[in-house]
Amino acid sequence: MPRTKVLPLPVLGRHAVNAYLLLGRRPVIVDAGMPGSARRILKHVTAYGVDPADIALIVLTHGHLDHFGSAAELHRLTGAPVAGHIADLEPYRTGRVRTPYLPNGPMGRLMARNRNLHVQVEPLEPDILVRGETSLDDFGLDARIMPTPGHTAGSVSVLTGTGDLVAGDLVANSFMGLVRGRPANPPFHDDPLGNLASLREMLALDPTHLHVGHGTPLDPDRVRRWAAREGRRLTRLAARGRLTTRADVDAAAPDRRDVIAP
Repeated sequence: MPRTKVLPLPVLGRHAVNAYLLLGRRPVIVDAGMPGSARRILKHVTAYGVDPADIALIVLTHGHLDHFGSAAELHRLTGAPVAGHIADLEPYRTGRVRTPYLPNGPMGRLMARNRNLHVQVEPLEPDILVRGETSLDDFGLDARIMPTPGHTAGSVSVLTGTGDLVAGDLVANSFMGLVRGRPANPPFHDDPLGNLASLREMLALDPTHLHVGHGTPLDPDRVRRWAAREGRRLTRLAARGRLTTRADVDAAAPDRRDVIAP
């Protein structure tokens, strides 16, 4: 199996929002950007010398609009099947994210008011429902989908055979990618401690780089140092009862939950 290359597909700005093209025997796209970004993504794909009709698979890292907003259109334009985790099936099927957003800090509180994050996008039915670690060998790629819940229940990352981790929103660059190379939380997490546990599990696999949804690739050692500090911060917040999770929200308002059968 050829070595897998990881190439960025800028969706917003130079690296504020990213999708990725993974090249092995066949090409695979990871994430689908915001609504209306499918043709921009395919323009970048073509610039890398890849025919969009050759795309073998589209992997969605999670059910937020800046990651699956154009998935249905990308599916139509390429004919490629779409893979997403079953725990985020509700957003994919309805075209709506789970709300309320659960901000990590001031930026998240500000962004949660953005109307563009509350629109309904074209829904889709994933062709492949991910339930656990999933090899991509059948799609011509030396890589595997790794469940990394916490940011959302159905968050996943893609780990290549050479150690590149395409991490979605498991971690980000500071200020939505504006401060390059500095690890930070994305604006929202459904379960901060769960996300940190997933991040530590991925770091234990010794990735060479972390390719993130917001910003430039991150150095694993720098992420490890940040994760240690973040663990201490979250432990203090949890001890004071100041961590809210999606499970807390659902328990407080069970009538708001939409149950989607697998």
